[in-house]
Amino acid sequence: MWPLPRPASSNAPELDALIYGLLVMTVAVLLLVFGLMLLYVVRYRAGSTLDRGSVAEKSWRFEITWTAGTLVVFFGLFLWGADLYVRLFQPPGEALKIYVVGKQWMWKVEHRGGQKEIDVLHMPVNTPVELLMTSEDVIHDFSVPAFRIKHDVLPGRLETLWFRADETGRFHLFCTQFCGTDHAAMIGEVDVLSGPDYENWLATAPSSGDLVAEGQKLFMRYGCSGCHQAGLAGGGGTVRAPSLNGVFGSTVPLSDGTTVQADDRYIRDSILDPSSQVVASYAPVMPSFKGVMAEEDLLRITAYIESLAGGP
Repeated sequence: MWPLPRPASSNAPELDALIYGLLVMTVAVLLLVFGLMLLYVVRYRAGSTLDRGSVAEKSWRFEITWTAGTLVVFFGLFLWGADLYVRLFQPPGEALKIYVVGKQWMWKVEHRGGQKEIDVLHMPVNTPVELLMTSEDVIHDFSVPAFRIKHDVLPGRLETLWFRADETGRFHLFCTQFCGTDHAAMIGEVDVLSGPDYENWLATAPSSGDLVAEGQKLFMRYGCSGCHQAGLAGGGGTVRAPSLNGVFGSTVPLSDGTTVQADDRYIRDSILDPSSQVVASYAPVMPSFKGVMAEEDLLRITAYIESLAGGP
């Protein structure tokens, strides 16, 4: 019996190797330290005839060798873990985006075509999937042990995580952050399908409408098109604001002299806290939509702005 469930994602074997590497080194150091302690307890026990009067000569070579050796090994494991951590948060450009919203006590999932799920996440096998996650209330934690993924889902922030499932099947989904009285019931499953089965599921699952089309309607309803001139009918008002055509994925210069990559998190932050990252040469006149725009609306508007990435 293995202490971890059978790995089912592309990054799981490497994570397992790192975990077992840390375990082996920790146990080795533990056995060395406590083994020496036990040895001295037995050798210098009460009644032992060993001479305790002479001062032993200190072996600096031995001390330096074993201290430096363990330091190098643990530092190597740290670099390995840091590199793996960074790669887990750099999704491939072709990754399939799926939106996840945590709410007491359920997982709400929505696909780009508008297909909605509760406590279930359908996805294709052998395809990189990027999760864009947020919470409507308290801190949750999205965890699929078989994929070796676990990430906090925070209210008011957009968190991202990506992985690739290597085999079809159903895998347990948990919330591993205590989030209230029914925390234990906040469970679900990830259903990994073959490519044709996933396409068939997308075609037959109920849909509330394509996220981009819905986002365009919300973009106009909230009055965004009146300032940002996104190429919509009626867009472009008297307020001077940057156009959003082609902005997604580009490098945006800010008024403080820095730059930022226009990704999902940047778009979301610009809507909820526009004064924190003001675009260079523009006045900070945009109002905040924090507490005004629902999480689902934010996801739709972000998806619509992303669709404008091909613009000039």
